[in-house]
Amino acid sequence: MNNNVDNETIRFDCNRGCAVTQDPETGATDCSYRLGCCKLADFNWLQGVQQEQFKDLFEVRFKNTRKGIYVNASGQGIKTGALVIVEAASGHDLGIVTLEGPMVGRQMKCRGIDPDSDQIKKIYRRAKPFDIEKWQEAIARENDTMIQARRIAAELGLDMKIGDVEFQGDGTKAIFYYIADGRVDFRQLIKVYAEEFRIRIEMKQIGARQAAGLIGGLGICGRELCCAKYITNFQSISTSAARVQDLSLNPQKLAGQCGKLKCCLNYEVANYVDALSRIPKVTEPLEFEDGFAYLMKTDILQEIMYFSYEKGSLANLYPLTAEEVREIIMMNRNGERPESLKVEIVPDGPQFISAVGDDSITRFDRPKKSKSRSRGRGRGRDDRRHQDGDQPKAQPETKPKAQSEAKPKSQPQPKPERSADEPGTERREERRGDRRDRRNNHRRGPRKPQEKPEQ
Repeated sequence: MNNNVDNETIRFDCNRGCAVTQDPETGATDCSYRLGCCKLADFNWLQGVQQEQFKDLFEVRFKNTRKGIYVNASGQGIKTGALVIVEAASGHDLGIVTLEGPMVGRQMKCRGIDPDSDQIKKIYRRAKPFDIEKWQEAIARENDTMIQARRIAAELGLDMKIGDVEFQGDGTKAIFYYIADGRVDFRQLIKVYAEEFRIRIEMKQIGARQAAGLIGGLGICGRELCCAKYITNFQSISTSAARVQDLSLNPQKLAGQCGKLKCCLNYEVANYVDALSRIPKVTEPLEFEDGFAYLMKTDILQEIMYFSYEKGSLANLYPLTAEEVREIIMMNRNGERPESLKVEIVPDGPQFISAVGDDSITRFDRPKKSKSRSRGRGRGRDDRRHQDGDQPKAQPETKPKAQSEAKPKSQPQPKPERSADEPGTERREERRGDRRDRRNNHRRGPRKPQEKPEQ
């Protein structure tokens, strides 16, 4: 990642936890420590506390997961973030000081290092600009060297893969990190590397989890891989961790990007083991007066066990707490049988309640309009009266229902038939006939004019 700030080029090296700044005009190179840039960073919560025993001990970090404890033998003042030249097996190396003070003693205690031992390597001096430039030149060769080393290993037919290459600070030695399932005879490979790169070669085998941490990526949870973020010491993981958590033993779901079992399988094992210690083991079906109940599944964390009267069926399940199951088992051993399993169990504590189903589905629908026109017209007139400011007329009081029902309903009287002798009857009959003729003519269509015969 490169950013141009004040005509200077800044490059972040997260593998080593530093930021490299280069001035394009003068060509000067400067390197500074970035706290928390990579996963090897440790928080010094004892900063400012002085102990005479650890005043000259410092933790120095190199590339990837390599770091060590060194003693300051130079007499120079060294603080956290300083670039120093340290002792190496051959030549010297350049690293970054990441811890000082009493926290270094705690790190040595975790690694089993004696503070009074003479085997602790020394810090020669602080790094000079010439040392930093030579170090950056060696770092620039790492990527091309790794690609060429992979090609050579493939040509020799070795069952291995070069994962990363790390150059020493003085540029005279390189560490090749490789991944292999078994033992590899790389004696011929070292000779070819020495002739090709003209440096001393050190081969270091790493596991698949360490290789995944070097490459990085995102897990199935959507977050950065744990091995790439903070895990440095990998513990053994077995399928028993999945069995304890009642997970499906599907290799595709349990394996991570490294092809091994996921590291997160060990995170909650202790909680599940503690919960399982309070759940009774059911080896036989529970006996009730209305039949046998078979254990179908168990909610380990809530300590609830689900039983069914039908063996192998998940249709009708009845929950029981672990304490109730233990009591029923003791009753069955004493020859007693509870009445029935069909008892509703209300779990303790607040439960999640959804408010979606509490109301009617049609509560947001518009009410249907009345089909009666007279009601609608009357309502419209009343509304207009209200808008105009007129007061609605007082409606007459309705009579009691008892009085209205007491009156007999009047029957509709049939209309009297008119006789043919009454005046106006013939006129009405003529009009009816005319309407009938016009209706028939309309159905038949317009009449065609008759042709006159030739004379």
